[in-house]
Amino acid sequence: MSKSKYSGIKPKRQDYCQFILLTLINYTITYMAEYHPLFSHDAINRYLLDDDVSPSTVWLAVKDSIQYSENACLIFDDTVLDKRHSFKIELVRRQYSGNEHGVVKGIGVVNCLYVNLDTGEHWIVDWRIYDPDADGKSKLDHMRDMFDDAIALKNLPFRTVLMDSWYAAKDIMMHIDKAGKTFYCPLKCNRLVDESQGANPYKAVADLEWLGDEMLRGKLVKIHGFPKDKKVKLFRVAATNRTEYVVTNDLLQNSSVAVKDMCAVRWKVEQYHREGKQMLGIEKCQCRKARAQKNHIGCVILVWHCMTKLARKLKTNIYALKKQLLSNYMKEELKNPSIPMFCV
Repeated sequence: MSKSKYSGIKPKRQDYCQFILLTLINYTITYMAEYHPLFSHDAINRYLLDDDVSPSTVWLAVKDSIQYSENACLIFDDTVLDKRHSFKIELVRRQYSGNEHGVVKGIGVVNCLYVNLDTGEHWIVDWRIYDPDADGKSKLDHMRDMFDDAIALKNLPFRTVLMDSWYAAKDIMMHIDKAGKTFYCPLKCNRLVDESQGANPYKAVADLEWLGDEMLRGKLVKIHGFPKDKKVKLFRVAATNRTEYVVTNDLLQNSSVAVKDMCAVRWKVEQYHREGKQMLGIEKCQCRKARAQKNHIGCVILVWHCMTKLARKLKTNIYALKKQLLSNYMKEELKNPSIPMFCV
């Protein structure tokens, strides 16, 4: 039977996720409809408008596959899904993108990763859409909500929170500290701190002098705006092509090497962002409605979990799994070409 006879059939979540998993070059519903034998463009669009692939839905689907550990950390970071050429897609707003080092049009997504530090494996356990016009929440608000949910609702075992300098706000750091968790986060070089117990004016962290073994063991400082008796440990860490000034509320930490190793774990969230954009088309959906965009993002996260689980089992990565799809095609075509080459 022709597709037109089935044009009223709406795909299920698994059908849409299967498309995201298999496609290599195009992630639009137009492309899916062009090649799928059953589903029309309108039917796929109706699915994206009717489903509800929310953060809680994703959590329920993946929570049993997570390897929990007391020696774990949460990583918070955001990414901007580039929509610079779109004019009518809801949720799109001008915002700063770290990848572009400037303001772009896009959809902001704040992510929470759970990392088992014993195994090095990681999972997406929460995510929020940055949409202040609808909910009035900043990215910091979303991070705080996800942190609270990780403790109160998800009961996640973890010790540490990692975040970048964007989230190194006083209220966030104090909130993490009051919850009994340890944080590590870099400060911007102009952040004011005091190492003199109030004897001297505050200095930018970049202007501090590092004497004796302070480069190795860190120094005790008070960040401007923090309560009078609240101190943190500051470390100067050499990163690729730059120097980071990292603070932690773990006052017993005395190794800059350990701090550098801990901060390196933050790269896992960048890895996830790259995989979602390059291999799973998280920013390629062209649907105009906010609900469709949210469901597309949720489905991509489900696919990411599926492919990551398989990649771990096969001791490979998402890139290799996707490449294998093309490799199989090339082997078959070279063996039995669908378009033979004739000499002219």
